[in-house]
Amino acid sequence: MTPGRPHLPPGGLAAVSSALLAMSRHLEVRDVLKTIVASARDLLDAEYAALGVPDDHGGFAQFVVDGVSDEQWKAIGPLPRQHGILAAMLHGNETERLADVRKDPRFEGWPDAHPDMSDFLGLPIRDGDEVIGALFLANKRCPKVDGGCGFTPADEELLTLLAQHAAIALTNARLYERSRELTIAEERSRLAHELHDAVSQKLFSLRLTAQAATALVDRDPARAKDELHQVAALAAEAADELRAAVVELRPAGLDEDGLVATLRNQVQVMDRAHTAHVVFDSCGVRALPAAQEEAMLRVAQEALHNALRHSGAARVDVVLEKPRDDRARLTVTDDGCGFDPAGVRRAGRHLGLVSMRDRASGVGGTLTVHSEPGKGTTITLEVPGA
Repeated sequence: MTPGRPHLPPGGLAAVSSALLAMSRHLEVRDVLKTIVASARDLLDAEYAALGVPDDHGGFAQFVVDGVSDEQWKAIGPLPRQHGILAAMLHGNETERLADVRKDPRFEGWPDAHPDMSDFLGLPIRDGDEVIGALFLANKRCPKVDGGCGFTPADEELLTLLAQHAAIALTNARLYERSRELTIAEERSRLAHELHDAVSQKLFSLRLTAQAATALVDRDPARAKDELHQVAALAAEAADELRAAVVELRPAGLDEDGLVATLRNQVQVMDRAHTAHVVFDSCGVRALPAAQEEAMLRVAQEALHNALRHSGAARVDVVLEKPRDDRARLTVTDDGCGFDPAGVRRAGRHLGLVSMRDRASGVGGTLTVHSEPGKGTTITLEVPGA
């Protein structure tokens, strides 16, 4: 092996080049993470690979695995915390290459459904002095020599190279997402100002014309009739402008990515931004009519806001499913303090329930709220399917 140059896997430079190009091709953070993990696992011929992005609360904002089925992943349970070997990679500078991770004194076990792992290779992903992730592999497929680690020093060099490019790709993806969020926010602000200016002017004209018609009803009915025709025309123009604004304000992600991907992305953002663990799951839901998708997204946003801002929940689950071919169902459940829905109505505090019910009825759906003090809250929206 040439000093300072990583040993290349079967397929040589082309395989490494393909992996690096794949990392830089994606702009969404989640896609970049998946590509990094899959590339590392393929290039180093490992049975399992994973990448964790830490949060500021001792857990992981995102944790992506390759080599574990969806069923296994669900059975394993909540995301791991920052402890043991994972903590060593996140808080240190060293690469960890172990013949048997289970025998390391820092090993603290894993859930019952977790696959069995022995040889281990992991390292931090750094952007300057900041650790932005931890990348690790387990169970090298080639046979071990004399009971040692299946991963070699050459594998370590190659993973270090991948991690350096992963840091660049991940940082670029984060910058892209932040830029897009800022662009969307700026565009919404612009539309809000335009909507306010245009509709306010129309409504002002409408009010003056209606007042003029009222004053003319008794002394000049013909002119009053003309003014009322003008009222109707102004009202129609205002309605058209409102309709156009609503179309423009439809969440961009819905048109581009669809409801499932948009909800998943927003839940991931919420999970990173709050101490509560926010989880999204979907089953059987593909495309829905535009009005239904927007109603479900808005109800989910309102329910998440309530759960994260007011309930003190430690966990919030967002589930999108199709209980029947002709129905789609959204459920937002939290384990927070709960409330008395009747008491909220009596106190005049709606917690967005009126808005959510209006959105549900607007698309022919039904909204149900189950909550009790101390027992959390479940909000369910069912709408007609495609």
